[in-house]
Amino acid sequence: MAQQVFFTKKNCRFCEARVTGIDYKDVKTLQKCISSIGKIDSRKRSGNCLKHQKMLATAIKRARIVALLPFINR
Repeated sequence: MAQQVFFTKKNCRFCEARVTGIDYKDVKTLQKCISSIGKIDSRKRSGNCLKHQKMLATAIKRARIVALLPFINR
């Protein structure tokens, strides 16, 4: 018999902190949502809501262009 696996729903860290905007210059916050390879974590893994995940992706992409974050880690 297969065992059932239950996942707990993660709460969005930005909704809990009542964040209205994510700044691309806040590198510490952005690094928490990037994998060790340099990819942006998915909503399922990070637990962000759709609105904040889109804002986070835009901020990470802007920080990469300005060279605050690397495109890939090798």
